[in-house]
Amino acid sequence: MPEDIYPILWSRIAKIIVAGRFAVTKEIYDELVNLPGPVGICIQKNCPALQLEVGDADWDWATYVGHINRMRSTYKSVISEYNGNRKGTACLNDVSIVALAKSLELPVISMEAITFQASSTKIRIPGLCGLEGIEHLTFNKFLRAEGISI
Repeated sequence: MPEDIYPILWSRIAKIIVAGRFAVTKEIYDELVNLPGPVGICIQKNCPALQLEVGDADWDWATYVGHINRMRSTYKSVISEYNGNRKGTACLNDVSIVALAKSLELPVISMEAITFQASSTKIRIPGLCGLEGIEHLTFNKFLRAEGISI
């Protein structure tokens, strides 16, 4: 959904970013900061509102670290970096964002469909969210939940 075709959509999302209603880890911020156009610029300008740093007294980062360490151990068999960068499975960045969502009691928004079935060798973000009791929203479900339509 390119910004030049859907400018109203992305301006509404930018307002949510500015309002501080998104939270990301450094790893996810480093991915998002490369988005082109006004939303990418909005993300860059609002880094303090988006990115939560371990050690910052403004949030319970110790709980986050505990979740991420437990999840790295619990799901080691399906994390790509621990398995030769196996394709089609969760990576450590995915684990970090699910751990952050669990710590903050927020949903995870991703483009991955919930239809993917986890196995003993592969898992995707929706499956990891399910195992951790975290709500997973596709981008379209997020738009509906926010009442955003164009």
